[in-house]
Amino acid sequence: MTKQILLVHAHPDDESIGQGATMAKYVAEGIGVTLVTCTGGEMGEILIPEMAHMAADQDDTLGDQRRIELTNAMAALGVTDFRYLGGYGTYRDSGMKWHEDGHAVAADDVHANAFWNADLTEAATHLVSVIREVRPQVMVTYDEFGGYGHPDHIHAHLVATYASALAAVPSYRTDLGEPHEIAKVYWGAMSATRMREGLRRLRDAGDTTTFEGMDPDGPLPPFITADENLTASVRAVEFVDKKMAALAAHATQISTDGPFFALSNNIGGEGWGLEFYRIAKGTKTAPFTEDGLETDLFNGV
Repeated sequence: MTKQILLVHAHPDDESIGQGATMAKYVAEGIGVTLVTCTGGEMGEILIPEMAHMAADQDDTLGDQRRIELTNAMAALGVTDFRYLGGYGTYRDSGMKWHEDGHAVAADDVHANAFWNADLTEAATHLVSVIREVRPQVMVTYDEFGGYGHPDHIHAHLVATYASALAAVPSYRTDLGEPHEIAKVYWGAMSATRMREGLRRLRDAGDTTTFEGMDPDGPLPPFITADENLTASVRAVEFVDKKMAALAAHATQISTDGPFFALSNNIGGEGWGLEFYRIAKGTKTAPFTEDGLETDLFNGV
């Protein structure tokens, strides 16, 4: 049985931030890796001044640029099967704004074709066709809050969750192929303990601007997961360089002078080469780390 993993993400760059090392590791092991990106990322912030004209309120061509960046990022990770949900341009980045409580919420004005507005069954059915084609044993997506509240992340969670159920129903859309049950579903996560360790090293080194406002001993933002809720960790330290190359490929969104690179430079491979997960479907299965976490998302399948 060929091992296959499916990752469902909202925008180009989300995959490299969350699971870049895992993806590179599994590719190297000969495991089939499929990425489905739900939008083109048209509403993203542009960090390169020369490309500012691509913004949605100007030329509105950022999605095309981010498509190139995603292609380059996947080349860095070795992933050859990456797709847009329903095909490129089917769903548009919904945008967001910041709530006073510090998490993302939907923007005041949302495009008619925004993913946030997508019919759940329609969007899920696009994913059903991929699930039945690829037939993954494992799927990775976001938690119910989308990590930090971004409407597209939340909708990706809903679509992935519903699609995984529909794909297993024998009588649902028989034209899309044979039914398929995904054995294990995970939500990507970041360890609170690891984050605190990284922040503490940064602060001890005199860096007060990376992840500005985050106190190693204070409250952490919602995209950080308490360690007691973690169930798996994939150790892929030897693939950190590939992950960082993928992050660098998303140049309009991620600066090499930004927090991800600063944290990596400060704490090394252990910082970004150990990626964490919460199990949402299936059974937590040995072998485990000394912390009681699954060592592989495919344990037991």
